[in-house]
Formats: sequence, C-alpha cells, structure tokens
Amino acid sequence: MLARSRTAKVLTPDEVEAVTSPWKARGLIATLVAVAAAFGAWSLLLPVVPTAVLDEGGSERLAGASTGVFMLATVITQVFIPAVLRRLGYRVVIAVSSVLLGVPALFLAIGLDAPIVLAVSLVRGVGFGALSVAEAAIIAELVPKRLLGRTAGIFGVCVGAAQMVCLPLGLWLAEAAGYPPVFFLATLIGLLSLVACIFIPTIARHAVVDADLTTVRVPMWRLVAVPMLALMFVTTAYGAVATFLPVSVRELDAAAGAALAGVLLAVLNFAAMVGRYFAGVVLDRRGVPGTVMIPFQVTAAAGIAVIAAVLFTGASQWWLVLAAVLYGAGFGAVQNEALTQLFYRLPKSKVSEASAMWNIAFDSGPGLGSMAYGLVLVYVTLGQMYALATAVILIGVAVTLTDRSLGRNRVADVDNLRVRLRSVHAPGFRRRDGR
Repeated sequence: MLARSRTAKVLTPDEVEAVTSPWKARGLIATLVAVAAAFGAWSLLLPVVPTAVLDEGGSERLAGASTGVFMLATVITQVFIPAVLRRLGYRVVIAVSSVLLGVPALFLAIGLDAPIVLAVSLVRGVGFGALSVAEAAIIAELVPKRLLGRTAGIFGVCVGAAQMVCLPLGLWLAEAAGYPPVFFLATLIGLLSLVACIFIPTIARHAVVDADLTTVRVPMWRLVAVPMLALMFVTTAYGAVATFLPVSVRELDAAAGAALAGVLLAVLNFAAMVGRYFAGVVLDRRGVPGTVMIPFQVTAAAGIAVIAAVLFTGASQWWLVLAAVLYGAGFGAVQNEALTQLFYRLPKSKVSEASAMWNIAFDSGPGLGSMAYGLVLVYVTLGQMYALATAVILIGVAVTLTDRSLGRNRVADVDNLRVRLRSVHAPGFRRRDGR
C-alpha cells in the first residue's frame, strides 16, 4: 500500500498528455500559489529595505547594495539550479528555497546594520533564484505542449498580480505600522510556498537518448541565443523606465509627478499581464511559438519612443499613459514568447535549463539597463536616453528577423528541434571509389 501510494503521487507523461485544460493539470494551482508567494515576498521588500536602511541612518551605498547583492545572488544561483533540480527534484528545491526566501527576512527586524542587511539579501537572493527557475520549469512539466502558451500566460498573470499588490503594500504598511511588520509579513508570504509544496506532484524523470555519431549535433547556445537576446533587449528598457520614469514625469509636472509615475507603473504592469496571456493564447491556437514576438517587440519599442517624443517636445504628460500601455504589452508578450520558444527549442529533459536561461535573461536585463542608462545620462538628456533604449529594442527586432529568415522551420510544432534533427544525417566525405 505504501509503495502504491508513493507511485500514485508521481506525475507521468501519459497523465500530462491527457490534460485538456490548464486548470485541470495536477499541481498547477499549488505551483501558482508558490509563484505568487515568491514574487509577493520579493516585491514587498524590494522598495522597503533600501528605504528602511536610509531611515535608520544607513548610507545610500548600503541601500543600493541591498538590492544589488540580492539580484547578483539570484542570477548566480539560477545558473546552478538545473543540475540541482535533476538531483533533488522540484519539491525539495521549492521547499528549501521557500525557507531561504522567507525566514531570513525576520533578521531585518533585529537590526539594519550592514552585515545583517547584506547577509539577508544574499540568502534571500539564493532562495529567490532557485524558486524562480524551479517554478517556471515545472510549468512545462505539468501540461502538454498544446496548452503551454496559455499556462505560461497564467503564470505571468500571477507574477504580475503579486507585484501589483505587494509593491505598494510594503510601502503603505511601513508608513502605517513601521518596518518590522513588513518583515514579518514577507516571511509569512514566503513560507506559503513551503505549504504549497505538499500539493506539488513528483515529476517522472525523462529518458535521455544519446545521439549516435551520424546525428547532427546543435550547440545549445544556437537554440537559446535569439530568445534570450530578444528578451534582454526589451527588459533593459524596463530598467530605464523603472529607475528614471519618476524623474522624467517630475520634469514635465513637478506637482503631479510622483502620483502619475505610480499610475504609469501600475498601467505598465497590467498591460504586461494582458500581453503575456494574449501571447500564450495565440501560441496554443497556432501551435508555433514566436508568432507574435516581432510585432510585440515593435510595440515595446513604440512605447519607449513615445516617452522620448514627449520629453523632446514637451507634449502632454498623458501621452505617457499610451506609452505605458504599449511598452507594457510588448514587455509582457515578449516574456511569454521567449519562455515558450526556449521550452520548444530544447528537449523535454532540458526544461530546467530553459527556465534558468529565461530567468537569467529576464533578471539581467533590468539591472544592466538601469546601470548602463544611468551612465549614459551623464552625457545625454532623458529624452535622448529613451531614444537610445528604443534603438536597443529595435536591434533585438533585427536579430529576431534574421533568425526567422535563416531557420523558419527550426522549431517543430510538436517535437523539439533535437528530436527533429535526429532524422537528419550529417554530410560525410565520399571516397573516390564511391563508398
């Protein structure tokens, strides 16, 4: 009976293929709860920790380092998580990372000295990096490919909704009740992922078939480079928007600047949720990822271009609402397209690698953007900076167009590329006698 109960908990490929709706997939609801909890705990403290450090007499350098150390630990951890997932499985990784993300926040209530702040940021960054990779990867394990687009869109909606609620909630609660209650709440939200682990099924391991000597071997970087670059070129602009939009709006209207900036960021995140889900629906209907990648890359570029135009011309600040809608929609759709392209281009046994690469590209983009555009602002105006950000996104469009023209049939609509290429033999050298 014990052996049978254990076997029943394993999610088999046949069970996954039989799923007819994302909401009927076993373990999806628990995974989405873990997703929302992880990003909620992250968003709750993202603006609060630097503010608390400054209010407690800490330096601006320490305030910035708290976020920098967190994101650095996140990205470095994401590199190693695929190997850890293969060894320990999803449930163990999600459970441990939930503890690392939630519990250390309690130590911030003890004090905000530099060693405590940096150590907590480091440990929580490791937890968040592991959790973000595991959660995105398990999405591709719970549903068949024909439902992957919509499921990835639902995943994006959960992420966006958690950010929309928790970003302002943390600041409001800190203002109303002080910082310790925010730290305790972040711990509780993070530990929700631990509870959700109980209901996440064990995933059956995928058999890996070794290629023979006549199989065409494709380096992984060739499969993943274009989706990752397309995502990074779009998300670098998010670093510029999140960091410098409040300053930009204040230049147009000093009185209403702060309030309008908050509204614009909320509109942007809402448009991103809609864009991600729409891209997922299109994928499930057409069966091929990347169909709307280029249109939404152009949409994102148009949104940033509108910001640049408003700053150049001094037009009404309400044009920035249109900019937020355009860029937000493109930002969200490109996220979904890049994630599903990576899932389609790599074998089923490599979904954790696909998730890690997507997370690295997504998390690196805003950090690189805020740093690079901050340096650029020493030499140019805000309007010129946004014009440059527009050009960077358009470079991504050129890369995607080139990739599409060179390999229109690179991605199979049902199988992955490596399986497709196993039927193609590498050209050999014929001897003169014809053998």
